[in-house]
Amino acid sequence: MIVNSRKKVPMRKCVATGEMRPKKELVRIVRSKEGEVSIDLTGKKSGRGAYLSKDKEAVQLAKKRNILSKQLETQVDDVIYDELNDLIEKESRLS
Repeated sequence: MIVNSRKKVPMRKCVATGEMRPKKELVRIVRSKEGEVSIDLTGKKSGRGAYLSKDKEAVQLAKKRNILSKQLETQVDDVIYDELNDLIEKESRLS
């Protein structure tokens, strides 16, 4: 019996670009039952989630086309997009 030593990489689809990527390369934005939208860095918060690629182009596209609001079925504040851009900037400085 051959045991597959490599674990299956969970893949998710970016709501802005539509491409499938490993979950670690995406950031999850979640809407709670109360309708509160936040960035879920753990990927474990309960609520309706949408995944976005960790690059500025994807964030700008999502903002321009109102993609997150449609996906999460609620209004998404510009603050969320600013936080996403800050997060991406911090991560690009670290790598």
